Amino acid sequence: MSRDLLFLAGTGDARELAVRIGAKGYTVLATVVTDSAAKSLAEAGIDTRVGRLAAAEMSDLIASTGIAAVVDASHPFAEEASRNAIAAAEAASVPYIRYERGSRSYHDHPNVTIVDDYAGAAELAAQRRGVIMLTTGSKTLSVFTERLLGVPDTRLIARMLPRLDNMEKCEALGVEQKNIVAMQGPFSKELNKALFQQFGVTLMITKESGKEGAVDDKLEAALEMGIDTIMIGRPAVDYGTQFSGFDEVIAQIERMIGRR
Repeated sequence: MSRDLLFLAGTGDARELAVRIGAKGYTVLATVVTDSAAKSLAEAGIDTRVGRLAAAEMSDLIASTGIAAVVDASHPFAEEASRNAIAAAEAASVPYIRYERGSRSYHDHPNVTIVDDYAGAAELAAQRRGVIMLTTGSKTLSVFTERLLGVPDTRLIARMLPRLDNMEKCEALGVEQKNIVAMQGPFSKELNKALFQQFGVTLMITKESGKEGAVDDKLEAALEMGIDTIMIGRPAVDYGTQFSGFDEVIAQIERMIGRR
C-alpha cells in the first residue's frame, strides 16, 4: 500500500505532528522503536511499524511503499536514526525534512555546565561527587556506571522508564534497587523537586532535549533548589532542510509533494 510520507517518530510532540500532517490529507507511515510509541500512534490512526531500520532497509521501505518524502521527527539525540534517514532519502531520491525541537540556551547560567558528550558528563560528575541523579535514560547507563560506581562520597541515582529490560540492565551494571527511579514521564517541576529532595540530590545530569522533552521542568526544579546541572549538548548533525515548527514542516511538505 502506497504512502505519501515516511515519518520517524521519536517523541511525544512527534505524535502530534504526525496527526497534524494526517489531518492535511497526507498518508503517513510512521516508524518507532517501542511498542508504547506504536500504540500511541495507532490510537491516533497513524499506520506504524516498530523496530530500528538501517539506511538500506529504510531505502527499501521507501521504494516498496511509494514514499514521496521523509519526515524525520526522531529524538534530538537519535543521531544514528537521523543519519540513516538522510542516507535513505538520498539513496531513494526523495526529499528529507527534519523536525527539530526548539532549543534554549543555558550557557550563561552559573549552575549549568554544558558538555559535549556522555563521557564528558560522567568525568565531570566523578570530579564533583555527591548524590547524582541521572536523567538521560538507559541507553548510555554503562558510561556512567563505569565511571561513577565506587567513587568515594558518590551515589548514582538512575531515573528511567519502568521496563523489564531497563531493570535487568541496572542489575547487570551494579545499580542497586534503592538507587533506581522507574517512572513514566512527563515529570512536572513539583515532582522533580520532590524526587530531588527525597534522594538529597546535589547534582543532576540531563540532555538538551528541548522544552517538549521536559528539560525546562527538570532545570527549573534543580536551579530553584540550588542543585548544579551537567547538560549534554545535542549531537552535531547536518540535517539540511530543518524546521522547529509544525506549520513550517507542513508548508515544506506542501511545497515538495503538493497539497492533498
